[in-house]
Amino acid sequence: MKEIATILGVPVNPYTMDEAVEKLTKDTLAKKINFVVTANAEIIMMAQQDADYKKLLLEKTDMILPDGAGTVWAGNYLGYTIPERVAGYDLYLRLLEEASKKEIPVFFFGGKPGIAEEAAAEGKRRWPGLKVAGCRNGYFSAEEEPAIIEEINRSGAAMLFAALGAPKQEKWLCKYSDLLKPCLRMGIGGSFDVLAGKVQRAPKWMQDAKLEWFYRLVKQPSRFGRMLALPKFVMAVRKEKK
Repeated sequence: MKEIATILGVPVNPYTMDEAVEKLTKDTLAKKINFVVTANAEIIMMAQQDADYKKLLLEKTDMILPDGAGTVWAGNYLGYTIPERVAGYDLYLRLLEEASKKEIPVFFFGGKPGIAEEAAAEGKRRWPGLKVAGCRNGYFSAEEEPAIIEEINRSGAAMLFAALGAPKQEKWLCKYSDLLKPCLRMGIGGSFDVLAGKVQRAPKWMQDAKLEWFYRLVKQPSRFGRMLALPKFVMAVRKEKK
């Protein structure tokens, strides 16, 4: 069994993309529950500021994967072996592909009104065998949450993808973990927007060059404040090693 990397107190599973996809697909078919988080530098830094979120990551998750070049760098810099980045969006697509092959029903939860449906339609276009159990946007009140849980459970979905943004999506999935029936529960941030064609990902060469963060910043200057987490993350990791 591979050694789990601990980065600023957050445990990260050093799976490759293929290993993660295989395990999560097999576990879902076997009706085994997995609460999955894909942790980039920003999420790990959120955990430093939010004690409840850090406790959730430590105690309530089943798999935390290294989403982001920063997480891979940090793990290897601290002496662990993290073979590659497991980007949340790419993992999401791979799981949709496996779900289509294995006839696993999926639920799209989150995003602006209509976006989940558009993402689901694009998923079915790419993988005609994909079984979309249901869609629900991410705009709701606390009073609506019991009905949302009932809708998800009644749909028969085995995989639940929540696009509510971190840390809200993880906190929501954790809060209702005992009530939700889907085996796979995974927060995927803005992935519906990307799949629906509303937001573009960085070109492949920029992803390979570890410059996806820069592409996002150019396309969305409003992310500048969030991007300040990156240098803080590097400094914190260097301090931890010392």
